[in-house]
Amino acid sequence: MLQRRYGWESDRAPLKLVNHGAKLQLWELDAERSRISETVQRSGLAPLISCSHRVASRPMLSAFCERWQPETTTFHLPFGEMTITLDDVASILHIPITGSMISFSQPLRVDDANALLVELLGTTDVEASRETEQCRSSSVRLLWLRENFSTITDVSSDDDIEFATRAFLLHLVGCTLFADKSATSVGVVYLELFRDLSMVGRYAWGAACLAFLYRQLTTATRFEVRQLGGYLTLLQAWIYEHFPEMFSSPDLSYIESRPRALHWRPHVIPDSLQSVRERLDRLQSSNVCWEPYVDHRAEHPFPDIAWFSGCIKCELVVEPYHPERVLRQFGYIQTIPLRPFAPPRPDRSILLDQYWKRWTDHVLTDQSRGRRCQYSGSGESVAEYMAWYDRISHHIVQPPHLRSGFTTDARSSLPSHTASTSDSRNARALTLLRHVISGGRQQSGDYFWGALNEAHSILAGSDETSASHSTPSPAPASHSTPSPATRPFFSPPTFVYPPPASDDPPPLIVLPPPASDDPPPLIVPPPPASVAPPAPAADPSALTPDSTACTSVYVRSKRKKKT
Repeated sequence: MLQRRYGWESDRAPLKLVNHGAKLQLWELDAERSRISETVQRSGLAPLISCSHRVASRPMLSAFCERWQPETTTFHLPFGEMTITLDDVASILHIPITGSMISFSQPLRVDDANALLVELLGTTDVEASRETEQCRSSSVRLLWLRENFSTITDVSSDDDIEFATRAFLLHLVGCTLFADKSATSVGVVYLELFRDLSMVGRYAWGAACLAFLYRQLTTATRFEVRQLGGYLTLLQAWIYEHFPEMFSSPDLSYIESRPRALHWRPHVIPDSLQSVRERLDRLQSSNVCWEPYVDHRAEHPFPDIAWFSGCIKCELVVEPYHPERVLRQFGYIQTIPLRPFAPPRPDRSILLDQYWKRWTDHVLTDQSRGRRCQYSGSGESVAEYMAWYDRISHHIVQPPHLRSGFTTDARSSLPSHTASTSDSRNARALTLLRHVISGGRQQSGDYFWGALNEAHSILAGSDETSASHSTPSPAPASHSTPSPATRPFFSPPTFVYPPPASDDPPPLIVLPPPASDDPPPLIVPPPPASVAPPAPAADPSALTPDSTACTSVYVRSKRKKKT
C-alpha cells in the first residue's frame, strides 16, 4: 500500500523489531543434553542456534521496509528491484529449502491446541488450558517452554527427553523463523511438524521462513503497524551481503564452511532513519554486490530451486516468488518482467503443495533468464529497463525539502498552496520549521538561525508583497530571497497594508532599524475603515501541500489518541 508523504505530520519513526537472538542463549544444549542435541542436528535447524543475530539495527531495517512492495515482494531501489531469494536463504542460514511445504488446511483452534500440548509435550489439561488462556490464542509463551522443559537432561526418561526435544524445536522456530509481533509467544500449530522427530528434516524450512518474512514486511507497510516481525537475522544479513560498503562490518575469522550470517558482526548503525533514507536514495547499481556468494559456492553450490517461479507457502501464508524480477542477483541481464501474479487464497491453495513438489517443472527456462552479464557482478540491465521502472515505481523516498544540506535550490520545491496567500505563507513556514526541528543538532548554527529568520519573514509577509495585491486566491508569486546563512536574524520586515478602495497602490511603511540591540517595536497602523479586516490565517493542521513537492513512500500516519 503506497501512502502519501506530505507536510507536517508525514514522518514515521523507526519500527520496533521483534528479535529473539538473545533468548536462544537462555536454553543451551550442553553435554548433559546430548540426546536432545543429536535430534536437533538431524532436523536441519541446528544452524539457527549459532547464526542468529542478537542485535538488529532499527533505522536500517525500517528504511528497507519502507521500500518493500507487497505486489511484487521486492524492494524498490533507485536502480531497480531486489529481493531475498531462496539462494540467499540457503547461503545465509544453511537450512533446507527443498522438501515438503509447511502447509495447514485451516487455523488451529484453542481446543485443538490444548490437545496437542497434552499429546506431544506431556502437559496436563489444566496446564495447557491455563497457558493458552494467558496467551488468549492457540499459542504458548517462550518463557513457559523454557521454564517447563529446559531442566530435562539425558538422565531423564525417554518420554521426557522426547517432550523436551519437541519443546526445544518449537522454542527455536518461535525465536527465529516464525517470530511474530506478539514478541513473547509461538503458535502451537508448529508443534504438529515435530510429531515424528525423525521426519523434521524433510520440510522446506527455508521456503517457509521466506514466505513468513515476506508477509511480515508486507504487514509492516501498513500505516497502523508499529512492529516488524519475521526472522530479522535473514533480512539484516541479506543487507550486509549486498550492501557491504554501506552497512556491514565483516568478521575476519569467518570461514566459508559456516553460514554466511556469521560472516558479519551485527551492530546498530549510528545513523538516523532520515539519514539511511537519503543514503538509499543516492544508491547506484555500482554500489551493490550482486553476487556475494561466489567464494561460498565451493562449500555451498547454487541451488536450482532458487529459479522456481510461483508461490511459496508457510502455514496459511501464501506469497509470490518472482526471480525474473531480480535477474541481476543471479548474474543475468535484467529485462522488463511480466506483471506480478496475485497469489491464491489460502483455502484455495491446495494445488500449491503439488506445484512445489514438482518444482522442476516451474523454474525459469533459459529463454526467460536471458543472457548472462558480461562481467560477473556488473548488475547490467537492458536499455529500456530504467525508463519502464521510472514509470511504475516510486524509488526516491526522502522528499527534497527534508534532506540534510537543505539549499536554496531545494527550497524552490517547497509546497505552495493556491487557496490563499496566508495558506501559502503558513505552509512554507511550517515546512522550514519542520526541517529545523527534525534536523536537530545535525544542522549548523548559521542554518538554524537563518531558517528561523526566513520563517519569520514568510509569516510576516515580507516575501509575499507582490502576491498580496492580487485578486482573491492568487498563486504565490515567484521571489528570490537571500540565503538564510547570510541574512541577519530577525531583520525588520516589510509591513503591507491591505489594498485600499482606490486603484492606487498602498504605501509601504518600513520601520528603520533601532539604534540599540533590542528588537524594534512592531507598530502597525489600523487599516482604513472602509476596508474589512483581513481573514484569519488558515489552520496549519488543515493544510494540504502540493502533491508535486515530494514523492510517495510507504508510511504510516500517527495513531489518534483515544479519548
